[in-house]
Amino acid sequence: MQLKQLKAIKQITGKIQLVTGLHIGAGNEEVHIGGIDNGVIKHPHTQQPYIPGSSLKGKMRSLLEWRAGLVGVAKGKPISIDMLEDKSLSVKQKEQAQIIIRLFGAAGDNEQAAAIGITRLSFWDCGLNKDWLEKVDKNNWLFTEAKSENTINRITGTADNPRQTERVPADAVFDFKLGIKVLSDQEQHFIETVLAGLKLLELDGIGGSGSRGYGKIKFILDDTDLQAQLEAIDPFKAA
Repeated sequence: MQLKQLKAIKQITGKIQLVTGLHIGAGNEEVHIGGIDNGVIKHPHTQQPYIPGSSLKGKMRSLLEWRAGLVGVAKGKPISIDMLEDKSLSVKQKEQAQIIIRLFGAAGDNEQAAAIGITRLSFWDCGLNKDWLEKVDKNNWLFTEAKSENTINRITGTADNPRQTERVPADAVFDFKLGIKVLSDQEQHFIETVLAGLKLLELDGIGGSGSRGYGKIKFILDDTDLQAQLEAIDPFKAA
């Protein structure tokens, strides 16, 4: 089998603006009495919060697989190359599955992987935007906020589990960059799927506690034509 040829690597760049506070956890940390219970992930040198590319990739892929109706077939796991042979998939679902696998990657044997080609999307970690950093410095703002939360006892109406969650506050701006590998047989539906994925992230959110209003975002792309397409796209109509 002849392998495809890499022709170019295109980039989609822009900004991510937080519409609501964002919490992407840093994992297990030492907790002090009266301190933060759930810290956000930060750069180890600057202590500035950032959005990991893995968080964007994982959430975007998950939402696209839910949109395509593939989650049940994959039994909750990411769709794989082997699952393309599942006879329960409709023609449309199989087409969507193939696009998702080409964009995000999937394991498979050598012959299958050669037919699919290399993973097309490369997500970058998103650091705080330079202009936003200057604004933070000028106004003597903090990079994060501590949000107090409780669970309420339904009978007594009292707080049972007070805790503090660290968040990056609303209006913070991060730089965004996404790479798309262009092969010799680049499919025309790739960009539509990427934009649909970005729109789904806007509609749903990223990070933890999304059901409580955390992690709502807005993409502001440098390419004005792509931005117009993003604002106009209906991700469910395109599915």
